[in-house]
Amino acid sequence: MPYTAAERRKMAENRMEKGQETGRNTRQNTREKEAADSRIAQWKKTACRFTMEGIPGDPVPFGNGHINDTLCVSCKTEDGKEKRYILQRINQEVFKKPEQVMENIVKVTAFLRKKIRQAGGDPERETLNVVPTLEGESCLRDENGSWWRMYHFIEDTICLEEVRTPEDFYNSAVAFGNFQRLLADFPAEQLHESIPDFHNTVQRFENFRRALEKDVCGRAAGVEREIRFFLDREADTHEICDALKEGRIPLRVTHNDTKLNNIMIDTDTGKGICVVDLDTVMPGSALYDFGDSIRFGASTAAEDEKDLSLVSCSLSLYETYARGYVRGCGGSLTDEEIRLLPVGARLMTLECGMRFLTDYLEGDVYFKIHRPEHNLDRARTQIRLVEDMEAKWDLLSAIGETLGKTEKTEL
Repeated sequence: MPYTAAERRKMAENRMEKGQETGRNTRQNTREKEAADSRIAQWKKTACRFTMEGIPGDPVPFGNGHINDTLCVSCKTEDGKEKRYILQRINQEVFKKPEQVMENIVKVTAFLRKKIRQAGGDPERETLNVVPTLEGESCLRDENGSWWRMYHFIEDTICLEEVRTPEDFYNSAVAFGNFQRLLADFPAEQLHESIPDFHNTVQRFENFRRALEKDVCGRAAGVEREIRFFLDREADTHEICDALKEGRIPLRVTHNDTKLNNIMIDTDTGKGICVVDLDTVMPGSALYDFGDSIRFGASTAAEDEKDLSLVSCSLSLYETYARGYVRGCGGSLTDEEIRLLPVGARLMTLECGMRFLTDYLEGDVYFKIHRPEHNLDRARTQIRLVEDMEAKWDLLSAIGETLGKTEKTEL
């Protein structure tokens, strides 16, 4: 049956619309490709400002980091081999003074290289190694105002995004403890605070109090129990700050981001060989690093779990990490630091919960949320974890006492 005139017009219009849509998609794809090519060209131009060995290929995005932009650059050397580098754009929203961040990293990695070499280790694999710019600097600023740095790629390693077994947790503790041991006699006061007052729990409490007083979103009335929980523990926020101020525990170089995926694991041995992501390396207490690891690693539930009956501090995981950390520190921790290990765990959890509730009161402006009251759920999870730690306090303390005695016996 032949088409009517109206049907033929409609078919012609459909063909025209499809052609226009195809044209629009083609133009959009062309623009996206041009933008991608431009970015890659800019990345490569930046990479070539560092002292790489060989002829570089196009940089490609690498890893799962959430703060800095990370790229991998592969170079062909004269002997036909491949040599890889890590190129990073430093996030200036988080790190306001990139040059100071790099000063810290250069000082710490140079010190680590010396210590590793003295111990008969491999400084090319057991610490980050900064690749200098063509001018001999540790970083550079491009024409757009972005700051860049480069590291040698550590081959034959992986990083884990989550703990698979208790052994993973133990090995991460040994690695971070070893990091602390190697830097035990580094003069921490020489380092800049890359994020000022990062673990100043006294200041964090004052920030919480101000947010409560302003109550800009009118949310305080609905979270009175949570507010009271933190107000009742104001004195606790002074414990580590006062111990540092009074000299009861030493000021140390601290990593401040002791996640499992910040350890490079040798693919042959399965052991952690290098601690990475040194942007937050600054003066502090070893209790900060230990405590933050326990906060997320020894918890039996996710950080934002809504069913609080699932949230607790696993004594077995706590003991596993504490044992690995003390062993990795190799006698560099003082008796007072070992005694205060559970304080570090409780206080870092308290601080994190306080930050979540502060952000909730201020309208969720700092931490990214994925549902209404997400920050409140996070705060409640941390509160429950602190409560469980307090209920198990004698047991946590006993673990520290046992480790302290064991360490003295082994030494």
